[in-house]
Amino acid sequence: MLDEHFARFRAHRNNVHRYRSLLETRLSDIERQFIERRLSEESSALEALTSQTFPLTLAMPSKPSFAAKSGAAP
Repeated sequence: MLDEHFARFRAHRNNVHRYRSLLETRLSDIERQFIERRLSEESSALEALTSQTFPLTLAMPSKPSFAAKSGAAP
């Protein structure tokens, strides 16, 4: 089962890379809209698969507290 998730992960990642590369080329407006939509869909699918396969995330604090900066004991 995990191998299947990794295969899908690689496929979505490769598609995202391919679409980003295509956006760097010369495209008509319609082509660009299509690629941007597909890139958004692939990115969303990759995000969903990643959160499903690797549910544990560690959040870093956004700003250190003043006490931590000054070395003072809390």
